[in-house]
Order: sequence, then C-alpha cells, then structure tokens
Amino acid sequence: MIEIKKSNVILISYFTIIYNIIEGLASIFLGSLVGSISLIGFGLDSFVESLSAVIVLWRFRAHGDVCGEERKNIERKATRLVGLTLFILATYIAYESVRKLLTNESTELSLAGILIPAISIIVMVFLFRVKRRMGTALHSHSLLADSKQTLACVFLSVAVLSGFILNYLFGFWQADPIAGLIIAVLLVREGYKAIKEEELCGC
Repeated sequence: MIEIKKSNVILISYFTIIYNIIEGLASIFLGSLVGSISLIGFGLDSFVESLSAVIVLWRFRAHGDVCGEERKNIERKATRLVGLTLFILATYIAYESVRKLLTNESTELSLAGILIPAISIIVMVFLFRVKRRMGTALHSHSLLADSKQTLACVFLSVAVLSGFILNYLFGFWQADPIAGLIIAVLLVREGYKAIKEEELCGC
C-alpha cells in the first residue's frame, strides 16, 4: 500500500482550490452570457467546493497532527459555515429556476455549457477517489467529508450537462431550470449533512 503523506493532502487541496476558482469564474461568466441558471449555480458551487478545500488545507497545514479540542471546534464551525452557504446558494438557484419556468425564459444554446460540466465530471471523479483514499488512510473525517463535497460536485455536473444536452439536441429549454432545481435539492441535502456533522477530526 502506498504511504499517504500529509503533504499529498496539501497538494491536492491546492489543486482543488485553484481548479474550482477557474471553473467557477468560467461557469458564472458563460452562464450569464447564455442565461443559464444551472451553469451559474454550478459556478457558485465551485466556490463553495474551494471553501471546503480551504478548510482541509487549514486542518493539515496549520495544525498537522495536533488534535486539540479547540481545533476540532473551529473546524466544526467552519464546516457548518459551508453548510449554511450551501443553503443560501440553494435558495437563490431554486428561486431563479422557478422564475424561469413561470416566465418561459429560455436558455441560449452553448457548446461551452456542455464542455465545462463534462470536463468537471472527469476531474471531480479523480479528486473524489484520491481524497477518499487519503481520508481513509489517514483516518481523517474532515478529508472524507470534503470527498463527499467533491462527489456532490460530480452529481451537479451531471445535472447541468444533462440539461444542456437536452436543450442543445431537442430544444427542451425547461431542462435548464429543472436541472437548477435538482442542484438546489442536492445543495440542501449536502448543507444539512454538513451542519449536522458532529465529528470532523479522526485523529
């Protein structure tokens, strides 16, 4: 079995942060151009994913092997903050999705809207597997929780991609706001789990 070093966790966290910031900016910019609430919501979630990675980075870089009660409390509060952020995003995405359905506001067709979530699926599946393997080896609940956040991003990518493909191929414009509602439900689910998380340190 390959030894998992904490430096590897730090490296993968930096990669997650940088990738998600780039992905988030691109998704929000393109989503605004074509009027896609699901793509904008996907971009906002990318920033939340970056925040989750920042928490893991802080845990392994600033505190190393120290497992004091104070650090566990801070980490717990930070993770719950991520959960609250997910609720806020879910509310915004649900509102915009319902508004688009009621006003018959369609989304412009965009090949970029297909490529961004397609690339994200590949990258996030890789990150999920790596984080889960590292978290299991290091007995780190915070890293395992972060891997679940990454897995949620995979589901979000699938929802956005499905919506754009249906719109792109069949002109089913309702697919975008419907995908947005699916994203909102997933965000609420992950936010609730984050807030209810009791133990985040597996040291």
